[in-house]
Amino acid sequence: MVSKNVGGRDRLVRTVLAAVLTVVTVRLLRSGNRKVGLLAAVGALGFGFNATTSFCGLNRALGIDTTEE
Repeated sequence: MVSKNVGGRDRLVRTVLAAVLTVVTVRLLRSGNRKVGLLAAVGALGFGFNATTSFCGLNRALGIDTTEE
């Protein structure tokens, strides 16, 4: 099992960013801007994964732990 290193405000910010990027993705794809829309989708998925699992590989590589435990 992977140890958690994302918590509290950091997790909330990642959730909000995932939601915002999802809206941006839909708007960009509807307007025909596929490349930027797909990049926004990848970002939304990444932030959503981080918020859901409470794990971030970049945090781990940098030695950052934002959990309160």
